Amino acid sequence: MPITDETAPFTTLSARLTGFDTGDLVATGLTDLYRAVASERLGALRYARLLSEVREDPDAVMDGELRAAARAVTYLWYTGSWPGSPPFVVSPRALAEGLVWKAAGVGAPATAPGGYGSWAGAGDRSDPDGGTGGGKGGGTGEWSGA
Repeated sequence: MPITDETAPFTTLSARLTGFDTGDLVATGLTDLYRAVASERLGALRYARLLSEVREDPDAVMDGELRAAARAVTYLWYTGSWPGSPPFVVSPRALAEGLVWKAAGVGAPATAPGGYGSWAGAGDRSDPDGGTGGGKGGGTGEWSGA
């Protein structure tokens, strides 16, 4: 999904807040949705203020209101939900694309192609190549670890 004139400033801000580059954020496919959620939840004035005032050094310009807004946007990117009691879950896809999983280097639970419960049909766990005979140990259950 291309970055539009409306999403570009939001994506740039989000990159500063999350520590991920804009390419990583765009790759989630959620920049437009997150921009819309942030704009709606923060309100037009606070959203515009966040975009315009938090540019180079967020800590230098943030008051309590802007700091809370920046935290909420960061929370949105990392969890796929808007903070609150209870948090507002944006979508199931947002959960799967949460930056928390990318930062940890793992996939979101129950979002892999096998889906929830796929481990129930797993083969012999003593065989590191899953019983295919093609990996280390030759399918004998003995693995050299090399």
